[in-house]
Amino acid sequence: MADINELKSTKQTDEELLASLGYKQEFKRAFTPLEVFGIAFSIIGLLPSIASVLFYTIPNGGGPAMVWGLDVRIVICFSSRVTLNHLITDANTIGSITGVASIDWGCAVQVMAAVNIGSGGAFEATSAQTFGVYVAIIAMHIVICCLGTSVLARLQTVYVVLNLVLCLAVIIALPAATPAEFKNTAKFALWEFTNLNGWPKGFAFIASFNAPLWAISGYDSCVHISEEASNAATAVPWAITLAIATAGIVGWAINMSLAFCMGTDLQALYDSDQPMAQIFFQSFGQKGTLAIWAIVVIVQFMMGSSMLLAASRQTFAFSRDYALPFSSWLYRMNSYTKTPVNTVIYDGVLAIAFGCLAFAGDQAINAVFALSVVGNYIAYAIPIAARFIGDNKFKAGPFSLGVFSLPVAIIANLFMLFMSIVIFFPTTPTTDAPNMNYTVVVLLGIMVLSVIWFYFPKYGGIYWFTGPVANIDQAVNDGTSGHGSSSAEDEKKDGVVVGTTHA
Repeated sequence: MADINELKSTKQTDEELLASLGYKQEFKRAFTPLEVFGIAFSIIGLLPSIASVLFYTIPNGGGPAMVWGLDVRIVICFSSRVTLNHLITDANTIGSITGVASIDWGCAVQVMAAVNIGSGGAFEATSAQTFGVYVAIIAMHIVICCLGTSVLARLQTVYVVLNLVLCLAVIIALPAATPAEFKNTAKFALWEFTNLNGWPKGFAFIASFNAPLWAISGYDSCVHISEEASNAATAVPWAITLAIATAGIVGWAINMSLAFCMGTDLQALYDSDQPMAQIFFQSFGQKGTLAIWAIVVIVQFMMGSSMLLAASRQTFAFSRDYALPFSSWLYRMNSYTKTPVNTVIYDGVLAIAFGCLAFAGDQAINAVFALSVVGNYIAYAIPIAARFIGDNKFKAGPFSLGVFSLPVAIIANLFMLFMSIVIFFPTTPTTDAPNMNYTVVVLLGIMVLSVIWFYFPKYGGIYWFTGPVANIDQAVNDGTSGHGSSSAEDEKKDGVVVGTTHA
């Protein structure tokens, strides 16, 4: 009886906190604290994530970049995330959608790598074939993420277990199976700097940070399912913190294992279709590699479904405030699944659109990977800075850094600014149009379109967007769910509902 009363009290507290922000409870709170951690950890994905970005570390330092670069990233990662843990306000639609695109593109590449290994190297995938697999993966994720909240919550436990089993299997099995010819000395694995791209060693090491920046990211996505989490104010920040800590420890062990077992011919690894698949092939042979790689693909697939789940909830929240195009269509809850099916489809279609960059070349699709980092950093930096710049009514929640908030915030924002600039650099110091880094072009294009949409004459957001639109009063009055604002003063201008009530 005490447990039941405690659950009811927690649910009431969650709903009261949401109501204090002006919003009614529309989702079922089915995610337990473990499952909230699960969505953060499953989106990190760890081993599949590391597999997707080895092309950053192998040419920019090799073993030392893989091992020590991750350590630096973890320290800074904690700075930015614990700062945001007591804000829990960051939101970035583009970063989340490009996160879906980058994860699922990595999954498609991994599928094709498995086919290449299975064919003995005879099959080489074209961009069109990889894109076809990519679209199929996103389609499956759309179906999964349209399921009920309870089903999606239970899946997170499966994701965590499979993730950890895969990581531990590689950490233990790779050193045991690697032939002597591919085993490296401690000097080579930890200290011999390999520079294949031509940058000065110092900048090359910094450029290698792009790998852990992407690999250990997306953990904040559990913020976006906070309306479906029990005891969200505490469960979400702790889930983020524990996910980073777990990923840091296990990820370091994985990179250490890879550094000691990848052989010395890093140029051959860099030139291969998938460096980690090649490392496994050297150690496990064809059949062993295919068996392990199948699990890698499954875990990467799980990452994509968790990322789309989080992105769709974020889009739902933005559309609730009329902050996105087609908000009146996006802000709808499916009557059968009680989930925002429209936003799932919307984000999936946009992710497919980003995937079309693959036809412009490898560097164009790599911009999606980079944009998922830069886009999130912009979203992280704004609330961190706003917390300390000017007067505000910020009140610390259950998770707070106290007197350490300001120094940690300064470190986090300076690092994110610095790395956002580094991410814009091309792969090599001497480049041409096909090999240029197009991240800044894609980002600038999105920013320009956003500004045009906001300031567009007569129909732009500047004419009707007034900030968050409370809907709690409507929920109390009629008990309904759906689009609507909290005041009778709301009016409709040019086909757009405008909320004039201040939440």
